[in-house]
Amino acid sequence: MAARGGILTRMSALLRHGPRWSRGIRRPRTALRRPSVVIGRSRPAVLATVLLLVVVSGGLAVTTGARPGAGRPVTHPVATSAGPPGAAFSTGYAPGAAEATGPVVELGRAGVADVSGLLGPSTAAGPVPPFTMPSAEQPGGVVPTTTVPPLALSGPVPAAGRGTFGYDDRAGATLGRSGVLRRYRVAVENGSGEDVRDFSDQVQAALTGPGSWVDGGQLRLRRVPGDAPYDFTVQLATRSTAGRLCRAGGVDIRVGGVPYTSCRAPGRVILNLDRWRTSVPHFVRAGVPLALYRTYVVNHEVGHQLGHRHEGCPGAGRPAPVMQQQSLFLRGCTANPWPYLDGRRYAGPAL
Repeated sequence: MAARGGILTRMSALLRHGPRWSRGIRRPRTALRRPSVVIGRSRPAVLATVLLLVVVSGGLAVTTGARPGAGRPVTHPVATSAGPPGAAFSTGYAPGAAEATGPVVELGRAGVADVSGLLGPSTAAGPVPPFTMPSAEQPGGVVPTTTVPPLALSGPVPAAGRGTFGYDDRAGATLGRSGVLRRYRVAVENGSGEDVRDFSDQVQAALTGPGSWVDGGQLRLRRVPGDAPYDFTVQLATRSTAGRLCRAGGVDIRVGGVPYTSCRAPGRVILNLDRWRTSVPHFVRAGVPLALYRTYVVNHEVGHQLGHRHEGCPGAGRPAPVMQQQSLFLRGCTANPWPYLDGRRYAGPAL
């Protein structure tokens, strides 16, 4: 129970504080509307009836008065301009697509891999099981919450930026208690509409943990300014630039002809802006918060930079290893952003 409490506490903190809003993007305002029908003065009875209906229905519908526009959080799948014609998501496949059942394609290694054939039409109907917080001991625990974290951000996602990058000029605290030190820079593509400091803070939070790569006691990480000596760079890039940089490093990140995933190239961790803003459809359908997906993709790609290879799902219903290709499929596992769970390294079978 103590282990379960630890993982739930840190994931609650993640949901409570992330994701941050980029500068220039307006925070949504929730409009509280007066009920259109009031039955006499029996307000307690009305509230009791509403609560009963919520409990019976098994969920809570949340409506906001925010105006449409870029950066508005949504709690359901949303259409964006980040995908090919006819696709509601920037995925290269339609919403409801099933997870791949073919062989795993190892992205991020020598030899270009085209994964466009992995994602096919849906072969199963019915609701997706709801998301629960990951725990190696008891993956079914649920953290009660009174807020609904965004699953994706609405609004158009730029397909291309300027191809140049702005760097965070701040140094960060050293993460980890012991081990070899790896220094990293953080950069955002100019013209992407994202703020480099906001992005950098979220990268720092993902690498801080608890649950991150530094928990093993054999690694320390430190963010350095853009003009300082460094070991690798974490970059947020539009899909066009991400596709070009990844391909130059020997990785084809396309799905359905569109640069879809993120990657690691020599000395670079390249995160695709499409995924950073809209997550992936199977996460959205399962109610996985965008903040968790962002933490996952940072730790997954940094894991490649640290020398870790892809891993498989260890069993249905168990948390997915962070080195599983969760952006493409879960294969019966549940979403998990951390390489360490309950204080222990959590891994799946090597692929």
